[in-house]
Amino acid sequence: MKRLALSLIALAALALPAIAQKSTPNPNTAADNTGRNVRDRSGETKTSGDQSESPDDIKTSAAIRRAVVGDGSLSMTAKNVKIITANGVVTLRGPVQSAAEKAKIGDLAKKNAGKAKIDNQLEVKATK
Repeated sequence: MKRLALSLIALAALALPAIAQKSTPNPNTAADNTGRNVRDRSGETKTSGDQSESPDDIKTSAAIRRAVVGDGSLSMTAKNVKIITANGVVTLRGPVQSAAEKAKIGDLAKKNAGKAKIDNQLEVKATK
């Protein structure tokens, strides 16, 4: 039993540097979200806090969310986009894997939004 425990500890000690190396960001490709952060803080873009409390707007967001989550062709990233309805306008925000996913979510929103206008601000995620 002690031999097994020591073997596992030694294996973990050897694996830890490899795991740490993979999670360390490359200093040559540092992320720069400055523009996005300024945009999001400006108050001009919708966030989940802007969701209206009116029953019609809540029903609209819920119907679109059910349609998006129920679509098996969409990635988990796409299923997690923000759907914000306020004053009869549905805003779609967040990353998706492809232009096809962006279009698919836009179509699902149109089909489930009733008379609400759709503002599709989804962004196609850059591939690595």
